[in-house]
Amino acid sequence: MSLVLRNLQRAIPLRRVPLRKKIEIVRNILGVQKFDLGIICVDNKNIQHINRIYREKNIPTDVLSFPFHENLKAGEIPQPDFPDDYNLGDIFLGVEYIFQQCKENEDYYDILTVTATHGLCHLLGFTHSTEAEWQKMYQKEKQVLEELSRRTGTRLQPLSRGLF
Repeated sequence: MSLVLRNLQRAIPLRRVPLRKKIEIVRNILGVQKFDLGIICVDNKNIQHINRIYREKNIPTDVLSFPFHENLKAGEIPQPDFPDDYNLGDIFLGVEYIFQQCKENEDYYDILTVTATHGLCHLLGFTHSTEAEWQKMYQKEKQVLEELSRRTGTRLQPLSRGLF
């Protein structure tokens, strides 16, 4: 199904093709390529606004995920009854925030990919509210990013590596 990648910001130049290619590989690794997925790239002002409304945190952030299927167990693939329900949800990437957090030796598109992968894991029921939940999510991200790295010749690390 489709991957919709929208760039709704002008703060940071963004080439969608490299990001799209890597996200398609991640979807393949996770076995969710038959599901629709929306990735929306926004600036600090807009990600802060969304974060304030949905998480009551009035600060910019890197990623916010809005699952189409709620209450999935960690790693569970949705089993839709209707064709219109083959949707994972939407991921908002705070590309300006991500760019500002990038270290000198990091590739911006690699970090965008890692962040989108983190968001995709959230759409599949993974969370990191407790250490046990974080451990599951970290292992899944690590597995996916290792396979992505193998396929693309990069060396990607999970976003959640330092949470607990």
